[in-house]
Amino acid sequence: MRNNTGGRLCGLRLVHTHPGGENISDDDLMDLLFLRLDLMAVLKLDQHGLPERIYSAHLMPLSMDGANWQYLEPLHPANQKDSIYELIQALENEFSRIKQTGRAEAGRDRALLISVGTESRSRAEPAMRELMELARSSEIVVLDSIYQRSRTINPRFIMGRGKLSEIIIRALRLDANLLIFSRELNPSQIRSITEFTDLRVIDRTQLILDIFARRARSREGKLQVEMAQLKYMLPRLSTRDDALSRLTGGIGARGPGETKLEIDRRRINDRLARLTRELASVGSERSRRRNRRRKRTVPVISLVGYTNAGKSTLLNTLTRSEVVAEDKLFATLDPTSRRLRFPEEMEVIISDTVGFIDDLPADLLRAFQATLEELNEADLLIHVIDAANPAHTTHVEVVEKLLGELDLLAIPRIDVYNKIDLVDQSEPDSEGAVPSSAMISTSEPKSLSLDGSSIAICAHDPDSLAPLLRGPMKCCAKSFHQN
Repeated sequence: MRNNTGGRLCGLRLVHTHPGGENISDDDLMDLLFLRLDLMAVLKLDQHGLPERIYSAHLMPLSMDGANWQYLEPLHPANQKDSIYELIQALENEFSRIKQTGRAEAGRDRALLISVGTESRSRAEPAMRELMELARSSEIVVLDSIYQRSRTINPRFIMGRGKLSEIIIRALRLDANLLIFSRELNPSQIRSITEFTDLRVIDRTQLILDIFARRARSREGKLQVEMAQLKYMLPRLSTRDDALSRLTGGIGARGPGETKLEIDRRRINDRLARLTRELASVGSERSRRRNRRRKRTVPVISLVGYTNAGKSTLLNTLTRSEVVAEDKLFATLDPTSRRLRFPEEMEVIISDTVGFIDDLPADLLRAFQATLEELNEADLLIHVIDAANPAHTTHVEVVEKLLGELDLLAIPRIDVYNKIDLVDQSEPDSEGAVPSSAMISTSEPKSLSLDGSSIAICAHDPDSLAPLLRGPMKCCAKSFHQN
């Protein structure tokens, strides 16, 4: 039976009987939950096969005593006085009243963030905060965060069916249409969770790929992102097949021909081969530009660091440029180079690169290998660190690990602690505090050295950059020009 009220319930009511005369069963309640039925009813018959009573249950907008449904009083079908339509409409109105999204968010995905793992919640929270920032960068409305600790990970659903049932109810109440998992899911897990919850499901890697696709502006950046997306998509093509998917068979063809799945895979592989050739061509042009720059013996200084550490803002302040700089993860994706001239007619090229992140998807790292290889040409690396981020110590470790994987640790490096104006300096000895060596006056550039040096700055404040200009950067520029 269909009800046309519309909304969060599906508009269907199920009335059935049980051969053994049972009441509403657990399977009935699961169907009520997963199918989002308006009502689940079981009609009991007496020994003569006549209706005895009807037992009904419906979903609740808010949980009561841990239950997500409520039973109605059993009645003889002929004794029902209340309108079932009014009950369903009241439920729809209550679901609408408590949902947390407004009309201004129309057209934007509304997501629940889900963290599943064996570690404690305190260790999972930093990763969840970062996932929330990634969602914000992708213009996704985050409705709630859900943590699930487990000794073992369910190989099919990541978590138990009971917890997934709670997530379905939560999504129903908040009008969510998307689940984002903090851990990478394999193709089988994505399909299983999608079919079980009837919601769109993505993982952290897909979210990062989406952000990169939004932010890529240059031809090279777009090619690199498309390559990473196709490599991610290839093993995740549906393995299901039927007779209707066989498109290229027919009269005169040997066998059934290629399946749609095989065609999709072949097309993706063909496109990947073409992208590889195009990227090689773009890489050659980039290499020629580097060689021309080297012939002019202009020193190169590269900004590296965790995403949203303030690299683009620092580049803008140093060179008076207007590169896109936002308080978002991966706000800028394409590498940017600008000239920086010192008062004594010395000149360097300073470049901004894509930000790093923990557990950077391998396909993305490989796709951007050509761009990152340009860091090998740098004479000096400036590692920009977000001193105001509580997890900046972990971010430093991530960046150093990636620099090691790229064989860049031998290049001289300066650690620059940015956003120092947002740091509480009353507890300098607390865990993760900015090193005291970085907390120096801008009038004492002589105390800085290339070996393990660190500087505290505010990228928005040009006055705080004096040590960076008069100290190591200037000294490096002089030495490079002498060589």
